[in-house]
Amino acid sequence: MFRLRRWLGYGAIAFAVFYLFTRPAQAAGAVNGVFDGILNGANQLAVFFGAVLS
Repeated sequence: MFRLRRWLGYGAIAFAVFYLFTRPAQAAGAVNGVFDGILNGANQLAVFFGAVLS
């Protein structure tokens, strides 16, 4: 089971590197989308806790 997980991890890294080198603009857009989602979630949590604490 551990070996399978390790090989799946290697495959995911290889795919990410392949995607980065073959389509750099789309890869940058994907990374920006992930960070935008994280920031949006953090902002929503801040709004929630601000409303709870006030």
